[in-house]
Amino acid sequence: MKYKIEKNTVQETLMIPLYGRKMCSGLYPELYRDETAAKVMDSVDYDFSALEKSSGKLMQRFGFLEAAMRQSDLAYEVRDYLKSHPHAAVVNLGCGLDNTGRNCENGTCKLYNLDFPNVIGVRNELLPAGEREENIACDLNDTAWFDRIDASGDVIFLAAGVFYYFLKEQVRALVCAMADAFPGGVLVFDAANKKAVKLMLKTWLKDAEIKDVGAYFAVSDAKSELSAWDSRLQVSSRGYMLGYNDLKTPSVSGFFRFLSSVGDNMMKMQIVKIGFGGNQ
Repeated sequence: MKYKIEKNTVQETLMIPLYGRKMCSGLYPELYRDETAAKVMDSVDYDFSALEKSSGKLMQRFGFLEAAMRQSDLAYEVRDYLKSHPHAAVVNLGCGLDNTGRNCENGTCKLYNLDFPNVIGVRNELLPAGEREENIACDLNDTAWFDRIDASGDVIFLAAGVFYYFLKEQVRALVCAMADAFPGGVLVFDAANKKAVKLMLKTWLKDAEIKDVGAYFAVSDAKSELSAWDSRLQVSSRGYMLGYNDLKTPSVSGFFRFLSSVGDNMMKMQIVKIGFGGNQ
């Protein structure tokens, strides 16, 4: 029996990125693969027709490419970290139905997936925790969840599309608390400048009747802006469209490579990596 997804619920919000990851895999298979997305879609009772109707539009397809590169870049950073920290904890912050942890599995690492209780409830039905894996229901800003993470073999945190919805001070407080609790750990996440974040959040901000996007987390020069938060932070960043892959592949048009360059350079779409002191 398929799991019913009701309209206008938090469960429905999980379907859009899930559908996007499936489309990424089909359109750009040499750049990104997520076999779990298709399997989960087959196990839910939900009408995807509205998403399918718009999926052929040019900018929608570019959006799928953006999603593919973001997930691929974050997975690259996780796998790279696990090469030197094979027993590390891999912690997916604001995980939704994303399966990056399992996709980076090395047979010895520990996997944690964190999100709000109503999201984890859905995840437990559709993606129940496997071996060395735990789904944790929590509010990321309530750092009580720190005690659930076994970082004895070190730890890498990833957050995909999460911090855009946080206030700047919330991100700063969380990062500094993580530096206290997990010395030697690493956090990787996607970010963009204020102009890009304003475009991303335009609909959400309008619905929430919030006019000033300035309070929400955005970053242009990650190294200078975020290093100032705490002397222990070791900050670097790379463009997330072209910083890890030149996209010179048959599935990506020259126009999309041009848009990718605009995204990285003008919108400062980037993968930020923060080391919490110690040996990363």
